[in-house]
Amino acid sequence: MLTVTSVNVNGLRAAARKGFVEWLAGTAADVICLQEVRAEPDQLPQEVRQPDGWYTVHAPAAAKGRAGVSLYTRREPDRVRTGFGSQEFDGSGRYVEADLPGVTVASLYLPSGEVGTAKQGEKTRFMDEFLPYLAGLKERAAADGREVVVCGDWNIAHREADLKNWRGNRKNSGFLPEERAWMSRVFDEVEYVDVMRALHPDQEGPYTWWSYRGRAFDNDSGWRIDYQVATPGLAGRAVKAWVERASSHGERWSDHAPVSVAYESALG
Repeated sequence: MLTVTSVNVNGLRAAARKGFVEWLAGTAADVICLQEVRAEPDQLPQEVRQPDGWYTVHAPAAAKGRAGVSLYTRREPDRVRTGFGSQEFDGSGRYVEADLPGVTVASLYLPSGEVGTAKQGEKTRFMDEFLPYLAGLKERAAADGREVVVCGDWNIAHREADLKNWRGNRKNSGFLPEERAWMSRVFDEVEYVDVMRALHPDQEGPYTWWSYRGRAFDNDSGWRIDYQVATPGLAGRAVKAWVERASSHGERWSDHAPVSVAYESALG
């Protein structure tokens, strides 16, 4: 089995103080994809920067304290790539991928956006550049006999079932018609698979992010914006997908929850 876990840590230094280190020590995952690390590697404590038993790749943003993605793997990657060939975004700490035997695993932090601001334009430009990269990545992997899984915070709820209050968010970034249509292109045009939704086609959620405001977590008023998006061959080997939702608000070490998938795999 190959177990892959993805989580937006909402600042890795803060998460480490709140329980991430203990979670990492107890996880059975083979690969962990982190987003919104918001730290340079030398700012991280040793047990987080390079924990025993893990190979780590950190891709911080050029803008200090923003974004940042990381990969933790139990075995040393054959190859690592930071960025996806974008002049605008390759220094923004939003994408890193690693080749392991038979599979390429990537950690993605897609911009959040905000309607009526420059942030939404940034998000749109990122999506416009990233879609053709996804298509090319899939083609290159297939030619090499490899599968792909792109994990991370995609900052888009694709369906009404992916957002508790979808009616009230139809004009907000993260649930705009054009964003949802872009996600549909990832699945229908480029032919990747939303692994969680494939295994749980009729479930509301399961949500992966809850606002710290109000009682969103206690009421499970959340969004499903964290995905594992895989090529069909790998998605077809997924046997279990789950969200590691904290037992209580006080036990959370991020406003997101880890999303894990177990795949039948020959990975050694």
